[in-house]
Amino acid sequence: MEKTRIISISFLVLSLLLAGFLGNSIFKSIDEADRIARMEGEIINKLMMIREAQIGYQAVNGQYTSDWDKLKSFVDSGQFYLTSRIETIHQLSYGADSVVVEIDTLGTVAVIDSLFSADKYPKFDLNTLDIVPGTTDKKFAMWADKIEKSNVRVDVVEVWNTAPVDPKRKEDNEARTKKPLRFGSRTSITTAGNWE
Repeated sequence: MEKTRIISISFLVLSLLLAGFLGNSIFKSIDEADRIARMEGEIINKLMMIREAQIGYQAVNGQYTSDWDKLKSFVDSGQFYLTSRIETIHQLSYGADSVVVEIDTLGTVAVIDSLFSADKYPKFDLNTLDIVPGTTDKKFAMWADKIEKSNVRVDVVEVWNTAPVDPKRKEDNEARTKKPLRFGSRTSITTAGNWE
């Protein structure tokens, strides 16, 4: 009887230790998944800021940039022109139309105020625009150039995270959604992110 009791207690203790180990492993994996989701959310937010800056830069300068200093300078001191456009159509004597377009510049607005207002991005810091959240020294990689599409030269840009938080995100993954977080493309005319 005593021997059965010792075996029962040993089995109970072993079961409790095993249950504790499994429970701890499950909680650690849930915590890690939550940490990855939270950090990737911060990275996506930063990529959206960079995308807005690149689109604004391209609208003003006619091309994207792969130079962080130029992009930051544009955000810091660049201006968007506010314009008014009036089109007048005149019918010509032989039945054709003539269109006269008048564009009037009404003023300017600072890029930083237009794109990165405190309402939209309350924690915006221009000095860390290029830094991957969760790191102190890892920068987003940025590439911009012109490519030929249907015999037309077009601007393209790609910006990607060089320090993925999720170990499953690798550059050699075939699926774009499994690559490190990024927006844009070197081969297509898009500024879409691979999280969208």
